[in-house]
Amino acid sequence: MWICPLVYSLIGYSCDVILRLCQDIVLIKAEVAELLLPRIIVDLARRKDIEVDIQRLISLQVQKHILTESNRLIKSIQVLLNALNELRISNVMERSSLVPSKRESSKVRVLGDSSSTMAMSTSSWDKVYWLTIDYLVVAKSAVICGSYFTAAMYVEYWCEEHFNGLTLGSPDFSPLEVLPDHVDILVSAVTGINESDSLNGIIQSHKLTSQVVTFEHEGNWDKALEYYDLQVRSSTMVQMDGSSRTLLAKHVQCAGHPSLSASEDEMRQRNPYKGLVRSLQQIGCTHVLDVYCQGLTSRKGEFQQDLEFTELQYEAAWRAGNWDFSLPSVGANSHSHRDVKKDLFNENLHSCLWALQEGDSDEFCKKLESSKEELVWSISFASEESTEYIYSTIIKLQILNHLGIAWPIRWKKSYFEKRGSCFEKQKSFPEPVMPTMEQLSWLNMDWSCILEQTQLHMKLLEPFIAFRRVLLEILGCDECRIEDLLRSTSTLRKGSRFSQAAAALHEFKFLCVGSLKQNSSSYWHGRLEEAKLLRVQGQHEMAISLATYISQNCHSNEDSSDVYRVVGKWLAETSTSNSRTILDKYLKHAVSLAEDHKTTDKKSIERQSQSHFQLAHYADALFRSHEERLNSGEWQAARRLRKHKKFELEALFRRLRSLKKGENADYAVKIQEVQRQLAMDNEEAEKLQDDRDNFLCLALDGYKRCLVIGEKYDVRVVFRLISLWFSLSSRTNVVNNMRNTITEVKSYKFVPLIYQIASRMGSTRDSIGPHSFQCALVSLVKKMAIDHPYHSIFQLLALANGDRIKDKQRNRNSFVVDMDKIVAAKNLLEELSSYHGDIIRQMRQMVEIYIKLAELETRREDTNKKVTLPREIRAVRRLEFVPVITASFPVDRDCYYPEGSFPYFSGLADSVTVMNGINAPKVVECMGSDGQKYRQLAKSGNDDLRQDAVMEQFFGLVNTFLRNNRDTWKRRLVVRTYKVVPFTPSAGVLEWVNGTFPLGEYLIGSMKNGGAHGRYGMGDWSSVKCRMHMSNEKDKRGAFQEVCENFRPVMHHFFLERFLQPANWFEKRLAYTRSVATSSMVGYIVGLGDRHSMNILIDEATAEVVHIDLGVAFEQGLMLKTPERVPFRLTRDIIDGMGVTGVEGVFRRCCEETLSVIRTNKEALLTIVEVFIHDPLYKWALSPLKALQRQKEMDDDMDASLEDSDDEYEGNKDAARALMRVKQKLDGYEEGELRSVHGQVNYPVSIAPILHVNWNSSFPIFHW
Repeated sequence: MWICPLVYSLIGYSCDVILRLCQDIVLIKAEVAELLLPRIIVDLARRKDIEVDIQRLISLQVQKHILTESNRLIKSIQVLLNALNELRISNVMERSSLVPSKRESSKVRVLGDSSSTMAMSTSSWDKVYWLTIDYLVVAKSAVICGSYFTAAMYVEYWCEEHFNGLTLGSPDFSPLEVLPDHVDILVSAVTGINESDSLNGIIQSHKLTSQVVTFEHEGNWDKALEYYDLQVRSSTMVQMDGSSRTLLAKHVQCAGHPSLSASEDEMRQRNPYKGLVRSLQQIGCTHVLDVYCQGLTSRKGEFQQDLEFTELQYEAAWRAGNWDFSLPSVGANSHSHRDVKKDLFNENLHSCLWALQEGDSDEFCKKLESSKEELVWSISFASEESTEYIYSTIIKLQILNHLGIAWPIRWKKSYFEKRGSCFEKQKSFPEPVMPTMEQLSWLNMDWSCILEQTQLHMKLLEPFIAFRRVLLEILGCDECRIEDLLRSTSTLRKGSRFSQAAAALHEFKFLCVGSLKQNSSSYWHGRLEEAKLLRVQGQHEMAISLATYISQNCHSNEDSSDVYRVVGKWLAETSTSNSRTILDKYLKHAVSLAEDHKTTDKKSIERQSQSHFQLAHYADALFRSHEERLNSGEWQAARRLRKHKKFELEALFRRLRSLKKGENADYAVKIQEVQRQLAMDNEEAEKLQDDRDNFLCLALDGYKRCLVIGEKYDVRVVFRLISLWFSLSSRTNVVNNMRNTITEVKSYKFVPLIYQIASRMGSTRDSIGPHSFQCALVSLVKKMAIDHPYHSIFQLLALANGDRIKDKQRNRNSFVVDMDKIVAAKNLLEELSSYHGDIIRQMRQMVEIYIKLAELETRREDTNKKVTLPREIRAVRRLEFVPVITASFPVDRDCYYPEGSFPYFSGLADSVTVMNGINAPKVVECMGSDGQKYRQLAKSGNDDLRQDAVMEQFFGLVNTFLRNNRDTWKRRLVVRTYKVVPFTPSAGVLEWVNGTFPLGEYLIGSMKNGGAHGRYGMGDWSSVKCRMHMSNEKDKRGAFQEVCENFRPVMHHFFLERFLQPANWFEKRLAYTRSVATSSMVGYIVGLGDRHSMNILIDEATAEVVHIDLGVAFEQGLMLKTPERVPFRLTRDIIDGMGVTGVEGVFRRCCEETLSVIRTNKEALLTIVEVFIHDPLYKWALSPLKALQRQKEMDDDMDASLEDSDDEYEGNKDAARALMRVKQKLDGYEEGELRSVHGQVNYPVSIAPILHVNWNSSFPIFHW
């Protein structure tokens, strides 16, 4: 082994006693040598007295023998990369002066013991790993051995060194079809990681090479085929023209690209041909693929010796069931080293499937065991960073496992005796048997598990789907094949593999016709799946036509319900039929069929729920369109015209009565004409109003039934239902529906909206009585409070404390007291005392001590110090009926909260820490009955925590929708939230976000250390100097530009410091970028302002960002003296943390996915925002007229006039304006123009950095 003598020699230069003691053992134990190599190189690098020649010699030999493209000894590259990584970590740890977390420290244990004895500083190193080896050389070798995260990291080091900043450089628009080396390496790395969003940020050129990589990685195989064909034609033309080839080679050398060897050039020329084969295979053109491969091998003999091409041919053969296909053995003896990857999986799989069909157990056993050994061996040598390779290998092992299960199903067990994992053939020949359903269920169990785990990763799942199809065909069970093809079609369609779905569907129909099952349930399911496939491919009319045919010919009532529902939904979306037909013929009929055949099984419940929801949703859409028409200016003009005609008719009648009998003929004709016109207009108006009312009733009933039956649409339905109840509270039929729904629907479904519902209590403009809206509303709140007291009563207590405002705040008119709500809340709490007397009493007790704690007077010198709590607060202990206020526990659907279902309040710590701030918030620890200490922040002052609470609720709802969406869930997009519980308009408690710190603290730190800018900004200005320069200069813009030149961004160092291993570094930076994108879009929608670097926290463990202090929202920042026009925080440091791609790639794509989900669910989100109109917030008091009424205490006559004014019904005008602005953004309007999701994202992303420049130029305090 080469490593043993190398390590032995290097130990000779070390002064470390322990290493010298190990010198002899490394000669006989390669594992020990491998373990010690990183430690030895680190020891040599940190010695001051080391000879420089040693460094140069090691660097030269490493590049010559290990980090070379001709080296295919994967293990040698991995060992050296580990050593370089240890050197890099040593450098990073010294510069950051950080101790890695426990999780990280175990991976860098070789550094820690002697770091204090090392004399030489790493700051003198030319590279982060001491050796003078170019970063791109290391990155290329990392790609070769599958260390893709390491490759990406070193490319970024190279970019920072080469471009003097974290950027990929200018886009390459040269005519050469060769990507720059650093871009090519990054492309290889992110495709190996399978991170397509990053790929979009890396590839920004027009080249065929870059475009085809993007198409292939995104699964756009039609385009990939087209571009591969262009590449093949281009390479053919170059080969035919020798002068062009010579000229091209010169251009490549002039552009700085290294010249390729003959073998490398030949391999690069083959890649487009292989790409063509892959594209044809993915599209499903098996016949074309077969003919093309035959022609290619006959014309180009070198392809017969290409292992990758051979594997592609074998894969095409087993997918097509071509068992006669055979090629000469390739690559069996081409490599002499065990640690060189050799992939013959498809060849072995082809042989196993052939043997399974023919009953050749010897061949089956030999190939099965050989393939397993190769896969296990290859995965044992694979890098931990080769995630895509490891996952695909696991799928291949699953395929081989299914083959082993399939043999005894296909052939009689009596002729085979299992030995190990193989089968020993006996004297007699095996006999094929027909598999039983019990035997096939063994395969189906594993299949269901694999499908569930990989359904979001079609690149992994698709080969297994193809294998299942071929395996079931060999086993000869047509019934199972039909069900499997149907399921595969649906899975492939949902995964956007339309060509393969169409191929599976074609085979499905062929089997159904051949087995005379054209009228079976499965057949009609398949035809409906065909219609859905046509639909997603844009053939809407053909899809509707086919679905209509199915509805007319499918005689299964249960299946017919699905068909009618789907047809009705499609007709509604395309508006290709009138509303009556859609409702009566399809949607209502679907509901009727579902109800007639309802059972308690899951499928039946889901069918009923879907049918009711689709009917209600369409009726709701019709109701809204009618309502908009009735409220339109055009309709109001028509109403005035009808009124005018009515007056005209009355005038004609009066004139007619005054005339004599011989003079009234003309007037009679005119009167008849006007009467006919008026009757027609009135009839149209009445029909429109009747239709509107009918659609409303249909929608309300459908939504109610949807909630009663199932849970699939709970979030969408509850929010829309509440919105309808609130906006139409004066209508008797709506109130009656509300009362019925409250009785029939379980209360837990309304708990997420407890604050919105409770905030409507006590509205004076609502009628009072047993059948009034207020009565129904109170009954709903009461039901929730009785069933779920721990999730409802705190909100009622906050409403009841609506008048608990300090005198100095009351005088400032910061808050307006709504006595109607306070009285309603207190009355309801009094009623609830008979149900939950002990709970309410203890809750009041706990709320009282928190209010006292929040309002506790402190001195300025107490800031950042511990202050002992008063005895009356400390004395409150063991409130067994009250949960810890910031602890989260789920709402129980059965309203059952036994002892131990939540941690109860055991008391507060004896002291609190007073934080810096105008209102001196206090950090307190609450002891729970579970033994945990919950850190909390008690606040009191001018900030209304009710806004923070509702904003967190808004974020939580967005998270629900992000989890329910396939694309956002796959990317793990989420807005970090924390619990906010207001107790009065000016006091409340917030959950302390553990394990986080402000961005500003990391970037700037204290005056002494200067934070990351002080550590990494060599030669840069200090933050203090930047502030002084900005303050002193009159030309703010010029001063800011000068500051930027002398104060470079450093945020990317956070990930290098905190997450030392390359895989963890990449993962956490990806999580950071996604988190910034998601929170930016949500903040943009709600107009979140005041986003300075101390109001954005970053999680030390996950690198996700957390936004705090949400008091400036709904674009209130525009009202400040210096208007805050920045849509969200996107400064240079924020962008720097995203890596070389910046805002392109991951950030932009995640912004688009987030905004798309938000816009899709705008109705539910608006319901939460609407609470501000009915529960006015800080600086959003009631209207000026009503505020004047309460301040001046006007007389009763003035009160009456105010009650009748339009202002009373408009609600808070500022809140209504904010709601309108949010609605415009959710509809896609920006600057008065309707924009697509891409266009709407591009607007704030493009202006945010520019506006930060303008804002910082005019703002006296510099924001980082």
